[in-house]
Amino acid sequence: MHKVTIVGAGFAALTAARKLRKLNPQAQITLVSPRPEFIYLPSLIWIPSGLRQPDDLVVPLKNFFRKHRIDHHPGSAAALKDGGRTLVTDNGEIANDGLIIASGGRFIKKLPGIEHVITPCEGIPAAVAIRDRLAAMESGTIALGFAGNPKEPTAMRGGPMFEFLFGIDSLLRKQNRRDRFKLIFFSPAPSPGNRLGPKAVEGLLKEMRKRDIETHLGHKMKGFTEKSVITEGGEFASDLTLFMPGMTGNVWFDDTELPRSEGGLVRADGQCRVEGMERVYVAGDSGSFPGPDWMPKQAHMADLQAAAAAANLNAELNGASPSESFKVELMCIVDSNDSGMLVARTPTRNIVAPSLRLFHWTKRFFEWWYLRAYR
Repeated sequence: MHKVTIVGAGFAALTAARKLRKLNPQAQITLVSPRPEFIYLPSLIWIPSGLRQPDDLVVPLKNFFRKHRIDHHPGSAAALKDGGRTLVTDNGEIANDGLIIASGGRFIKKLPGIEHVITPCEGIPAAVAIRDRLAAMESGTIALGFAGNPKEPTAMRGGPMFEFLFGIDSLLRKQNRRDRFKLIFFSPAPSPGNRLGPKAVEGLLKEMRKRDIETHLGHKMKGFTEKSVITEGGEFASDLTLFMPGMTGNVWFDDTELPRSEGGLVRADGQCRVEGMERVYVAGDSGSFPGPDWMPKQAHMADLQAAAAAANLNAELNGASPSESFKVELMCIVDSNDSGMLVARTPTRNIVAPSLRLFHWTKRFFEWWYLRAYR
């Protein structure tokens, strides 16, 4: 019986577990995470407006584990031994015949004063903090922005910031108090959202102008204060700052022999194999993969990589050569609480559909459809 360990409980980890169980009914699969639950991060954007409550996004995995005969090991990864054949956790060691690393990424928090900002995608507490701060404000300036990892072009998560930006604008208008607030979008990139494609950049900036959202673009970040954002292009006031930094690898990678990219992620090939290690794979935000510099760090991409990783690991366990690759494609709906803009990008095409109410409801339907596999 093959023993497989999967690190993480996010999109990539759960997709890998499902795929592996389907391909290998007899495998002993152990999933390592602090808690037996899945947080549906894409819907964090709806917490500030009340469209979702925190508990709506927490999916207990007990039934999923039982259905797919997956053992849950409560704990956090800490190190690797024996060339990857032993995972060290803060709750003991686990031996394996194959390992899939899907423990996500880590935001780079080195800018001076970054303790004064809220990083929305850090989880439910961050989204709740945004909700509560907005409710307490009577007026003021709200600044939202993102940056990347200069050593890892793909390690960026900017899409949700556009959604928080447009969602907050829509919420304030619905509350009839938008005229009391100034909204500013900032980014060191002169064309924010360029990874979504040129058409998307044009559409996003047009939407900002339509909503009377100011921009501060193309200036390198220098830091923050409690009441301002500081860039090389100047300092501007902000009563509430939401900022998404670039991403790098997990701290526990430092206590391993995992090969790292210049940006700190686990280096992998086109089949999601970790370079130079036997039967060790990576998927999702933890990995650095070959591909275009616009390859997204998003749930859909993590799912595609996880499915390839599981198929290739299973092939190796059964004496075959790994041959599955993953498609590189970006699929998202930039939501604004009551409508949404559809964006799709592949190596050969870029599709941008105008903001429609239909797409908002499509995003909500997808949430239900995706989570039904785990509830």
